[in-house]
Amino acid sequence: QVVAVYGTLSDLLSVASNKLGIKATSVYNGKGGLIDDIALIRDDDVLFVCEGEPFIDPQTDGRAQEELTGSHTDWLTLNVGGRYFTTTRSTLVNKEPDSMLAHMFKDKDAWGNKQDPRGAFLIDRSPEYFEPILNYLRHGQLIVNDGINLLGSTALFVGVLEEARFFGIDSLIEHLEIAIKNSQPAEDHSPISRKEFVRFLLATPTKSELRCQGLNFSGADLSRLDLRYINFKMANLSRCNLAHANLCCANLERADLSGSVLDCANLQGVKMLCSNAEGASLKGCNFEDPSGLKANLEGKFWPGVDMEGSQMTGINLRVATLKNAKLKNCNLRGATLAGTDLENCDLSGCDLQEANLRGSNVKGAIFEEMLTPLHMSQSVR
Repeated sequence: QVVAVYGTLSDLLSVASNKLGIKATSVYNGKGGLIDDIALIRDDDVLFVCEGEPFIDPQTDGRAQEELTGSHTDWLTLNVGGRYFTTTRSTLVNKEPDSMLAHMFKDKDAWGNKQDPRGAFLIDRSPEYFEPILNYLRHGQLIVNDGINLLGSTALFVGVLEEARFFGIDSLIEHLEIAIKNSQPAEDHSPISRKEFVRFLLATPTKSELRCQGLNFSGADLSRLDLRYINFKMANLSRCNLAHANLCCANLERADLSGSVLDCANLQGVKMLCSNAEGASLKGCNFEDPSGLKANLEGKFWPGVDMEGSQMTGINLRVATLKNAKLKNCNLRGATLAGTDLENCDLSGCDLQEANLRGSNVKGAIFEEMLTPLHMSQSVR
């Protein structure tokens, strides 16, 4: 302001205090010289008054501050994938000074950034994923504009993570990687129900191979279903109800069938190598394939299994464990039982014609009411 200078220095300070609304205690000339006598003031002098703080040239201080911050308070408009964002240079630079965005806007025109006709800086990236990054640079939180926390969307998470990697926002990258890992649902090992599996079957073309390797069907009711050619290798089928199911040519290798019910199931050409059917019930099952394809149950662990009345012509049970099994009235004609443990098995009424029993253990086995004679050459133990 322009004031008339008269009287004493105290009078000048009093007038300045009233005019400027401050408690003026010192007067400086334009070059920073402290004035202690009103006689030193010339008519064209520009005076600076203060409340006791050291003299600071406003022009010099403004330039120094601009050099210090690189004009980081400049407002900028960004055109990201066709969407406009307005922010300050300091937002893009201060939080992540080593990022690509900081290098792009730290010094004016250092990167030769292209601008659209409206003067907005062009950035060819996804605006959906850029918005959370800009908000993070503003206040350090992963919040989108509508107030929905980003942590609720794993898909959005992944997209923002890729953008953060592109722009080199290191602190955000680490934060996102941890959050994505924590947001992953825990592995679900709960058994598959009949309803879920039937829906799965109906949605699968008949010509497509159905792979159920290692899946958990424990306790499921799969009775009377058409399960032909399905790969159940290493699946958990313990305590399943598979009665009357069609398992023709299914792969049950190393599957757990312990305690399952497979009564009257069709097991033609089934592969059951090294599967576990301890305590399972296979009454009246059909393993016999008219085309000559033989079921393979080699090495199967089946102690105590109930297979009464099953059709098992030509079946391969080599080195299987059938200790205490119930094989009463089974058709085992031409079956391979070499090295099989048949200790205490009930083989009464079985047809063992041309069956290979070499090396099998038949200690305590019951051979009553055999349909055909059992030759001693068939069993060596």
